[in-house]
Amino acid sequence: MELHNINIEKSILNYILFNQDDIDEIIGELDSKYFYLPDHRKVIKSMIKLHSEESPIDEEFIKKDLSSDENFKENTLIEILSSTSSANINHYIKEIKDLYFRREVINLSNNINQMASDSEHSMESIEDKMQTDLFSIVSDKSERDFKDSHEISSATIDYLAMLKKRGNKFLTGTDTGFFGLNKMTTGFQEGDLVIVGARPSMGKTAFALSMVLKNLDNGNGVAMFSLEMPAEHLMMRLLSMKTSINLQDLRVGNLSDEQLTKVGDALNEFKSKDLFVYDEGNLNINDLKSKAKKIKIKHPNIGLIVIDYLQLMGGSSGKDRHLEVSEISRGLKLLARSLKVPIIALSQLNRNVDARPNRRPIMSDIRESGSIEQDADIILFIYRDDVYKEIDERKKEKDAKDKGKEYENKYKYKNEEETEILIAKQRNGPVGMTKLTFVKKTANFIDPGDSVEVVYNESVSKTNTDVQIDPESIDDPMSGMF
Repeated sequence: MELHNINIEKSILNYILFNQDDIDEIIGELDSKYFYLPDHRKVIKSMIKLHSEESPIDEEFIKKDLSSDENFKENTLIEILSSTSSANINHYIKEIKDLYFRREVINLSNNINQMASDSEHSMESIEDKMQTDLFSIVSDKSERDFKDSHEISSATIDYLAMLKKRGNKFLTGTDTGFFGLNKMTTGFQEGDLVIVGARPSMGKTAFALSMVLKNLDNGNGVAMFSLEMPAEHLMMRLLSMKTSINLQDLRVGNLSDEQLTKVGDALNEFKSKDLFVYDEGNLNINDLKSKAKKIKIKHPNIGLIVIDYLQLMGGSSGKDRHLEVSEISRGLKLLARSLKVPIIALSQLNRNVDARPNRRPIMSDIRESGSIEQDADIILFIYRDDVYKEIDERKKEKDAKDKGKEYENKYKYKNEEETEILIAKQRNGPVGMTKLTFVKKTANFIDPGDSVEVVYNESVSKTNTDVQIDPESIDDPMSGMF
């Protein structure tokens, strides 16, 4: 098959010369790279330039514009002028675009073949090149122009019909897994950048994994970048959520035969899900974008990307940290739009929140917050008052002990704690608060009113019914737990 058609290229250029009433629409659809013949590329570039300058697009002006190019053959214009225009100009434009993209795919294949033949290139670099360039070709091919009001109205009618058929009164995007949060956000939409912020021990990772599990159960693929926790640890957390087996029992392997069977069944179910975890540290924004695009190409059903957590990422170069964070947040937002999936990025908060009487977070508490606030579509904060009550009581107990005094710790351990999810920003919806319940034994969030019967092995769990907190380590009092 010929991967170019010179006659069609000449016919398109001829049409532009003699049919300039719809010149804006035609030139708007064309790019010089679509043309195979170098001189044809020069002619269309000249035409686009003349049009932008509001100069006539004719033989004389094109000759004048290209007169300094010694390699341009003037008989090219003669051939164009003598060719036949086509009434099917849109079909001709589509044809040269298709041929161009086929050439690009073949060029990519040749480049990969050369790299594969050169032992200096690692398989990882070959795979990166292949996936990144292929995504670039696919993205380029899917570029679109403005939508007019007719197209927008028609699409909206179809969208409303789809919602009516679905029968859900409020969920229009990716299911968060929680009724109240779905109701306030209508779900996370395609292209949303969602920031989830909290102080250590509040449950950022647990909250994200709760949403991951819901999406997997709904049949969506999930890609997770875990920059702090190994993939195996995340799977233990998911297993505890899925089976309701006490997380501590899973960690130490203290399981009955019945529990082992339950875990085996859950693992077999997970094997059938599209869950992908990248757990290497030192990831910068360019690496993340490349890997996210690759996995999305391989598995188009991926409907959610999670990053745990944002402050562990680096920029593309050793810039000032403020500039790096701006690059990261903007890069994540553009990636979400490009892949058409919501991206959830977990974020640490400043220590300042701990010093306030009201410790509920606000947007300025996000570490390196300026650009993050601007780029995020939704900003959520997790707040568990009981965490601070426990910290405060243990600190009072320690201070009294240091002074040789007695102190009765007033904190009462609870298996389940009320949690506030604060919606501090929502670009297309209300701000406010919704409540969840945190189940400590399984490090899991559930809707209020739901119940989870935690299954655990008495021989171990009775000695692990409370979590000991070091009051001097308030910055991360439950490190590794949530």
